[in-house]
Amino acid sequence: QVRLVESEGGLVQPGGSLRLSCTASSSIFRIIAMGWYRQAPGKERELVATISDTGRTEYADSVKGRFPISKDIVKNTVYLEMNALKPEDTAVYYCYAEDQLGRDYWGQGTQVTVSS
Repeated sequence: QVRLVESEGGLVQPGGSLRLSCTASSSIFRIIAMGWYRQAPGKERELVATISDTGRTEYADSVKGRFPISKDIVKNTVYLEMNALKPEDTAVYYCYAEDQLGRDYWGQGTQVTVSS
Protein backbone atom coordinates (compact mmCIF):
# COMPACT_ATOMS: atom_id res chain seq x y z
CA GLN A 1 0.00 0.00 0.00
CA VAL A 2 1.47 3.31 -1.11
CA ARG A 3 1.12 5.75 1.72
CA LEU A 4 3.26 8.65 0.47
CA VAL A 5 3.04 9.73 -3.16
CA GLU A 6 5.86 12.00 -4.34
CA SER A 7 5.98 14.18 -7.40
CA GLU A 8 8.68 13.59 -9.96
CA GLY A 9 12.05 15.23 -9.59
CA GLY A 10 14.10 16.07 -12.61
CA LEU A 11 17.13 17.67 -14.16
CA VAL A 12 17.61 21.34 -13.34
CA GLN A 13 20.35 23.77 -14.23
CA PRO A 14 22.34 25.40 -11.44
CA GLY A 15 20.46 28.40 -10.11
CA GLY A 16 17.16 26.95 -11.21
CA SER A 17 14.09 25.99 -9.21
CA LEU A 18 11.99 22.89 -8.72
CA ARG A 19 9.00 22.11 -6.52
CA LEU A 20 8.47 18.72 -4.95
CA SER A 21 5.18 17.64 -3.47
CA CYS A 22 4.22 14.68 -1.34
CA THR A 23 0.68 13.57 -0.58
CA ALA A 24 -0.03 11.32 2.37
CA SER A 25 -2.66 8.63 2.27
CA SER A 26 -5.61 9.01 4.59
CA SER A 27 -4.66 5.61 5.96
CA ILE A 28 -1.86 7.24 7.93
CA PHE A 29 -3.47 8.11 11.22
CA ARG A 30 -2.82 11.49 12.78
CA ILE A 31 0.31 12.78 11.07
CA ILE A 32 2.37 14.99 13.36
CA ALA A 33 5.19 15.80 10.94
CA MET A 34 6.06 15.56 7.28
CA GLY A 35 9.11 16.52 5.35
CA TRP A 36 11.97 15.62 3.09
CA TYR A 37 15.27 13.84 3.43
CA ARG A 38 17.84 13.29 0.72
CA GLN A 39 20.65 10.90 -0.05
CA ALA A 40 23.49 11.65 -2.40
CA PRO A 41 25.68 8.89 -3.86
CA GLY A 42 28.11 7.60 -1.27
CA LYS A 43 26.56 9.65 1.52
CA GLU A 44 24.13 9.00 4.33
CA ARG A 45 20.53 10.10 4.18
CA GLU A 46 20.16 13.57 5.66
CA LEU A 47 17.33 15.82 6.72
CA VAL A 48 16.38 18.57 4.29
CA ALA A 49 13.29 20.12 5.85
CA THR A 50 10.36 19.12 8.00
CA ILE A 51 7.14 20.76 9.11
CA SER A 52 5.07 19.73 12.10
CA ASP A 53 1.32 19.66 12.54
CA THR A 54 1.65 22.95 14.41
CA GLY A 55 3.59 24.53 11.56
CA ARG A 56 7.00 24.41 13.18
CA THR A 57 9.72 23.99 10.57
CA GLU A 58 13.23 22.62 10.67
CA TYR A 59 15.85 22.99 7.95
CA ALA A 60 19.31 21.72 7.17
CA ASP A 61 21.79 24.59 7.28
CA SER A 62 22.67 23.94 3.66
CA VAL A 63 19.15 24.74 2.44
CA LYS A 64 18.01 27.47 4.83
CA GLY A 65 16.65 30.41 2.88
CA ARG A 66 16.55 28.42 -0.36
CA PHE A 67 14.10 25.53 0.25
CA PRO A 68 10.97 26.74 2.02
CA ILE A 69 8.63 23.94 3.11
CA SER A 70 4.89 24.35 3.35
CA LYS A 71 1.80 22.20 3.72
CA ASP A 72 -1.81 22.01 2.64
CA ILE A 73 -3.74 20.41 5.47
CA VAL A 74 -6.86 19.83 3.39
CA LYS A 75 -4.90 17.98 0.71
CA ASN A 76 -2.62 16.25 3.22
CA THR A 77 0.25 17.44 1.08
CA VAL A 78 3.64 18.95 1.82
CA TYR A 79 5.60 21.06 -0.65
CA LEU A 80 9.31 21.76 -0.96
CA GLU A 81 10.17 24.76 -3.08
CA MET A 82 13.78 24.33 -4.10
CA ASN A 83 15.36 27.56 -5.29
CA ALA A 84 18.88 28.60 -6.25
CA LEU A 85 19.73 24.95 -6.79
CA LYS A 86 23.36 23.89 -6.64
CA PRO A 87 25.09 20.80 -8.01
CA GLU A 88 25.57 19.63 -4.41
CA ASP A 89 21.78 19.45 -4.07
CA THR A 90 21.83 16.49 -6.43
CA ALA A 91 20.38 13.51 -4.58
CA VAL A 92 17.44 11.19 -4.26
CA TYR A 93 14.81 13.04 -2.25
CA TYR A 94 12.56 11.03 0.07
CA CYS A 95 9.28 12.17 1.53
CA TYR A 96 8.83 11.40 5.21
CA ALA A 97 5.91 11.31 7.60
CA GLU A 98 5.58 10.51 11.27
CA ASP A 99 2.31 9.61 12.94
CA GLN A 100 1.14 10.20 16.48
CA LEU A 101 2.29 6.74 17.51
CA GLY A 102 5.84 7.50 16.44
CA ARG A 103 5.75 5.37 13.31
CA ASP A 104 7.75 6.54 10.31
CA TYR A 105 6.67 6.35 6.70
CA TRP A 106 8.85 6.88 3.64
CA GLY A 107 8.18 7.61 0.01
CA GLN A 108 9.93 5.68 -2.74
CA GLY A 109 12.27 8.56 -3.52
CA THR A 110 12.65 10.87 -6.48
CA GLN A 111 15.85 11.86 -8.24
CA VAL A 112 16.84 15.51 -8.42
CA THR A 113 19.87 16.30 -10.54
CA VAL A 114 21.38 19.77 -10.72
CA SER A 115 23.71 20.07 -13.67
CA SER A 116 24.40 22.24 -16.67
